Amino acid sequence: MSIGHTLLGLLESGPRHGYDLKRAFDEKFGHDRPLHYGQVYSTMSRLLKNGLVEVDGIEAGEGPERKRYAITDAGVTDVARWLTTPEKPEPYLQSTLYTKVVLALLTHRDAAGVLDTQRSEHLRMMRILTDRKRRGDLADQLICDHALFHLEADLRWLELTAARLDKLREAVSR
Repeated sequence: MSIGHTLLGLLESGPRHGYDLKRAFDEKFGHDRPLHYGQVYSTMSRLLKNGLVEVDGIEAGEGPERKRYAITDAGVTDVARWLTTPEKPEPYLQSTLYTKVVLALLTHRDAAGVLDTQRSEHLRMMRILTDRKRRGDLADQLICDHALFHLEADLRWLELTAARLDKLREAVSR
């Protein structure tokens, strides 16, 4: 996820302080990985330097000065470009799991056990996500669906690989 673009997009509704940006980000996108304040302020500094935001005001308080940031026209253009640029699909052509299975076969270890252990872990995570989806709002449901679909694809791969272990053993042992 592009944190800079996300913060810029949040600024399109109006100027905000860094604290407000962090809170909005965490509410909308950071359920599992909230932003650190330092990440917000370093990103805002970079966006300011690049002309994508400007300081809309500075308020003195008991602590450090609070800057209010506003998105510039260049920032709006940058967000629009980012939103219309497709993300590169992640094909997972060199997965760690595949490497573990092949190494287990090459070292005469239990490759089926590696697959079974991973299957159990995937099923455990799917139960957690399904429970979260059941209790969550629409955003949580969509996020969980995305993760669940990926886990389901992984499970299909685990089953297919388990069914082909003997052939894979022959292929990697040559």
